Amino acid sequence: MDAGSTQFVQQLHNLQKKISCDDPVNIQFTSGTTGYPKGATLSHHNIVNNATMLGHRIGYDWKKGQRVAIPVPLYHCMGSVLGSLVMALYGPTAVFPSPTFDARALLQAISQERCTSMYGTPTMFIDLLGQPDYASLSSHLTHGVIAGSIAPPEIVKKLATETAMRNITIGYGTTENSPVTFAGFAYDEIFRKCDTVGCVMPHTEAKIVDTNTGCIVPLNTPGELQIRGYCVMLGYWADEEKTRETITPEKWYKTGDLATMDEYGYCRIVGRCKDMIIRGGENIYPAEIEQFLHTLPKVMEAQVIGVKDERMGEEICAAIRVRPNEECSAEEIKEHCKGKISHFKIPRYIVFVNDYPLTISGKVQKFKLKEILEKQLKL
Repeated sequence: MDAGSTQFVQQLHNLQKKISCDDPVNIQFTSGTTGYPKGATLSHHNIVNNATMLGHRIGYDWKKGQRVAIPVPLYHCMGSVLGSLVMALYGPTAVFPSPTFDARALLQAISQERCTSMYGTPTMFIDLLGQPDYASLSSHLTHGVIAGSIAPPEIVKKLATETAMRNITIGYGTTENSPVTFAGFAYDEIFRKCDTVGCVMPHTEAKIVDTNTGCIVPLNTPGELQIRGYCVMLGYWADEEKTRETITPEKWYKTGDLATMDEYGYCRIVGRCKDMIIRGGENIYPAEIEQFLHTLPKVMEAQVIGVKDERMGEEICAAIRVRPNEECSAEEIKEHCKGKISHFKIPRYIVFVNDYPLTISGKVQKFKLKEILEKQLKL
């Protein structure tokens, strides 16, 4: 509150004379879901514009009196840009439930502070839905923003149809893109695109290319998603080699994510290039199997990875969290899969777990999960 005095305002004006909008403002370390974090260097131009356009797409420019629960960490791009900066630009009230993520503390904060909106990763929403008194304590929660990792369509449908959260925004982006490049309403009344991340943000270009040839692929064909525009970072801090590997001479940023785009411009993320499973020469996208497993009544959450196999190169392993008070067997899961997904996509290994290794921002660290499961399966 003291920083609002005339003295500090003058100090701010003096600083503004020395700073360019293109100067670095934040070295934002990636969360390390597939390896070691890298320091994405973001400018004022990057994050202020991204926050402005995201707040507009969510509707904060006309929705008044919003109270937003923000359980994600503030040093993460989702918390700092979607959280703090959007709040400063548009004026909603920010509610921080607990120092680190705690589903119970989150639900209590939503109830006590009468939150109308919430940000979170899919895992955070799944854990929130798992609270026994969720319905009675969250009646004011009508809007959700899901980002950080692929949102299972079944979870999105459940939120949109079985809770008061009728208005859901799916966001997609990377720390290197300040962070949001795609966003849209998850339950579109026209196209029903609840399995997509919506359309590209303003002033941003997107293309999907063949990872071998670099050529743009046809509609609805998987390839690597690349982004160009104001949002692309300045580079990785003190790592010119990694920067050149990631940003092309034409300024396209290689996301490392596999995606498709349809004729309406809706983008669907099908997995990470590094996560793609190659089983006996077949390319298998984990996200497709995860989405199917989420349709099974007893499955609370599913993560699919490739584990090493001498004969096939890789085999499919599903790590599954079962709903509370439910019992399930591997044979039951496989039986559900038969005739509904291709036989070679049915997981060979099914492991039931209580939780997953997570980054502090709530994303599943699949490279750690792979290590844990290969050791557990003695592969």
